[in-house]
Amino acid sequence: MAKQGSVIGGYKIGKLIIEGKTKQVFELPEHPNEVLILSKDRITAGDGAKAHDLEGKAEISTQTNGKIFEILNSVGLKTAFVKSATKTAFIAKKCEMVPIEWVTRRVAFGSFLKRNPGVPEGYRFNPPKQETFFKDDANHDPQWSDEQIVSASFQFYGRTISRDEVDMMKRMSVAVFEVLERAWASRNCALIDMKIEFGVSPQGEIVVADVIDSDSWRLWPSGDKRLMKDKQVYRNLTNVTPADLETIKSNFKWIEEQLAYLAPPSTGLVVVLMGSPSDEEHCTKIANHCEKLGVKCQLRCTSAHKGTQETMQILAEYEGSNMPVVLVAVAGRSNGLGPVLSGNTVLPVINCPPLSPDNIDRDIWSSLNTPSGLGCTTVLYPEAAALAAAQILALNDHIIWSRLRVKAVNNYISLKEADKVIRSKYQ
Repeated sequence: MAKQGSVIGGYKIGKLIIEGKTKQVFELPEHPNEVLILSKDRITAGDGAKAHDLEGKAEISTQTNGKIFEILNSVGLKTAFVKSATKTAFIAKKCEMVPIEWVTRRVAFGSFLKRNPGVPEGYRFNPPKQETFFKDDANHDPQWSDEQIVSASFQFYGRTISRDEVDMMKRMSVAVFEVLERAWASRNCALIDMKIEFGVSPQGEIVVADVIDSDSWRLWPSGDKRLMKDKQVYRNLTNVTPADLETIKSNFKWIEEQLAYLAPPSTGLVVVLMGSPSDEEHCTKIANHCEKLGVKCQLRCTSAHKGTQETMQILAEYEGSNMPVVLVAVAGRSNGLGPVLSGNTVLPVINCPPLSPDNIDRDIWSSLNTPSGLGCTTVLYPEAAALAAAQILALNDHIIWSRLRVKAVNNYISLKEADKVIRSKYQ
């Protein structure tokens, strides 16, 4: 393994911070806010009671971890992952680790069944079931309650892990699970359960940290336990042969290869149609909010009153595009654009009139009081139009769905952080 002073991936290695069963963590003297995490060709189970060398595992684990964290970063989750350094090492933000494993379960299996007799294998948790375990190999990582975590009064970089922090990490851990569950479902694989860990950065920010790889979850292709590809295959073995190890490595490699398909480019499109060039500023705001959500957006100018034939031609372009499309109609005064579009297409149509103080009531009414048989909805603000359109596209796009899911979690965390500040002022 690496030693202090050696160079890995162009990074000079400093002091060994910690060494675990399957990885080493090193300081980076030239990058004091980051660390290098180096994987080992080692597989373990039962708190290290079972362990074997497995050539090639370090590379597979590192590549799996990198692809997973790239997905999490891309949808807006706060993580410690920075970038890959080599095939067996990656760079992460320096953190102090919270010594808790956060387990999220969709299906009852494994140790949960032993601790909860009477619950049948395969029982489905809606919402996902959460459990927490204190990291203590000597005592086999005992299960802890929220109250035990709070009562421990852990402190990392000056931040105490209180009820607020526990609530934040619970929300984040479920979001991580649901994002990856949706991603794996796109490959017809069921994510049964998984564990993650959190760290606290020197700035006091809570981030998803450590490693997420095939040691971290149970994954069943087609939802079939007999096809499992995760470390449970290794746990189930009484005697481990070289052939068994090759099978396990092959399973892990299969997972790493599948990850390349979990974040496909979005094919959905939001088309904002304005009734007049004077509405461009309003439409640009909608487009900007779409961009923040990673949703493609196009702006067009057409009038259902003054150029009905041209409006129908533009509509035909998008109906024949073979893309998921949501239309946003931006028209003030007498809004004929939204209703005309809605009456001539099965594509979703959202009205978002550009309101002004002198005619706000009439403009809203023209978008709301539409003829029977039309399904166009009305929102008042550009952000609301972008969010509504993204929610429609998210029905068939798990990456957009994930960005919306994470946006809600980040809003929750921002409010929790603000509440802590306000409470401290008035205690």
